[in-house]
Amino acid sequence: MNEALPPVPPQGPLSLRDLCTALVSSGEITQDDAERVLSANLGSVSGGSQGAKRHPLELVAIAGLTSRSSGRTLDLDTLTKWLAGWADQPYYHIDPLKIDTPAIAQVMSYAFAQRHGILAVDIGAHEVVIASAEPFKSDWEGNLGQAVRKDIRRVVANPEDIRRYTVEFYQLANSVSKAGGQQTPGGSAGSQNFEQLLDLGSNENPDANDQHVVRIVDWLLQYAFDQRASDIHIEPRRGVTQVRFRIDGVLHNVYEFPEHVGIAVTSRLKILGRLNVAEKRRPQDGRIKTRKPDNNEVELRLATMPTAFGEKMVMRIFDPDVLLKSYEQLGFSKEDQQRWHDITTRPYGIVLVTGPTGSGKTTTLYSTLKQIASPELNVCTIEDPIEMVEPAFNQMQVQANIDLTFAAGVRALLRQDPDIIMIGEIRDLETAEMAVQAALTGHLVLSTLHTNDAPSAITRLLELGIPPYLIRATVLGVMAQRLARTLCSHCKAPGPSDEQAWQTLTRPWKAPTPRQFYHPVGCLECRNTGYMGRAGVYEIMPLSGNLVRQITERCELEQLRLDAYKEGMKSLRLSGAQKVAAGLTTVEEILRVTPESQR
Repeated sequence: MNEALPPVPPQGPLSLRDLCTALVSSGEITQDDAERVLSANLGSVSGGSQGAKRHPLELVAIAGLTSRSSGRTLDLDTLTKWLAGWADQPYYHIDPLKIDTPAIAQVMSYAFAQRHGILAVDIGAHEVVIASAEPFKSDWEGNLGQAVRKDIRRVVANPEDIRRYTVEFYQLANSVSKAGGQQTPGGSAGSQNFEQLLDLGSNENPDANDQHVVRIVDWLLQYAFDQRASDIHIEPRRGVTQVRFRIDGVLHNVYEFPEHVGIAVTSRLKILGRLNVAEKRRPQDGRIKTRKPDNNEVELRLATMPTAFGEKMVMRIFDPDVLLKSYEQLGFSKEDQQRWHDITTRPYGIVLVTGPTGSGKTTTLYSTLKQIASPELNVCTIEDPIEMVEPAFNQMQVQANIDLTFAAGVRALLRQDPDIIMIGEIRDLETAEMAVQAALTGHLVLSTLHTNDAPSAITRLLELGIPPYLIRATVLGVMAQRLARTLCSHCKAPGPSDEQAWQTLTRPWKAPTPRQFYHPVGCLECRNTGYMGRAGVYEIMPLSGNLVRQITERCELEQLRLDAYKEGMKSLRLSGAQKVAAGLTTVEEILRVTPESQR
């Protein structure tokens, strides 16, 4: 933006006329633009506004003007940065994941923060950082400085963010404070050691339906959706309960509740998930169906387990939109798509997807089933648990307490005239034998295995006890996969190549070095991580003639892997290298998520 900034106005709230005059003087907008904004907002009151009144920055942003100096639209963030430069104060983006909400709520009262349009965003040993959208208004500084007995450092933040987070942070802190006002029989200070853990199981938390606890849980879920979290961890620690979100595969600390508030929050979620609230000694599974801020439905899978300090809960968030993703959106290259299509459109046989927990296996299977399913086909699944409910499938859940195992479920499904069967996971010989039986009787079977790469799935079946001749007769192909973070499209930047890291990634293939590497930078869109979203990295091994002949009692994994490479299979790392060369991710990210290539 133009560095020729006008003189600052007198101390006090910023008026719309002051702002427009300054934008004209600095060459950002024309006089005609300013007159248009002023005439459209006759009668509006100056900034620091409350209720329905808007800040002058918001009024200019609504007009959708174009900057004369940069040619870009003058949106609210751009205007806020310009205001920070005019006032000679740092610009500050409020990232709620980095705010210590309980601490900042103690700096000043909600009434004081709202009256002056300010928000504490960071507290150090000797200073407090205060965000404001009124950089020329300072009548609050003296009172606040005396109250906190620390230096005040001012920053300029988006007025919309200040208004939103002031309400959110103080409401949350207030709910936590009031929910923690009365400790429950199971939430006393003495309940934090393992010896007393069993006593907690006999007391239902009476605060689980308290309005403050309900408000905390609602905030927690909406906040997770807003931050694109895939998992919510509620973890009891000594004296506190820690909340963490997994975003793009990485865990972030979010909040710390007092111990008894954490117990009440967990109990509330157990009620919503129809779990036994009084049972805290055994792991339990449940699910919640709710709505995101955009009104789209979303499902959460709940899982609890007892720990030394209390009951831990993890909620996995399943977005129904996943079922609508194409192979391209999942990260398949054109070659991967063709190979996978050739395997999964066969009329019968077994198709396996392998990888560790959290590598996207179930998402791939659901998306594949969704794309190959049709009104003429009967698609049946047996899962533990059902992760996403899809009306087009006939889904059954494993229930060990009534002997409904994977094997028993497949046996039942075979009597339901299925065309395609999806088995959540092959864990034992009995399930593997039922999968083979289903394939031999003319059904397409899709399932998962926990192995490091695609060739290892064959030796895993042999280890389970499946005879080689049955593997040769039924298994159509295996795909191993991982999820790698993708570079943020808003801030990625070209940078120097790391020849040594590239050689490590592509060893032993000696792939040519890309012309250009891209590196993470960090911006507001990706919360300064440099990454936004994830994509799959795939290793697809169709079982063709030569590979099938390798499957014998004396099958050697290394020889099978070498022959698969000769048949055109790309390793996970080489598949990842293609994404690096395409500028989608980084060498470091692929090295982090994929096993070392062997040849």
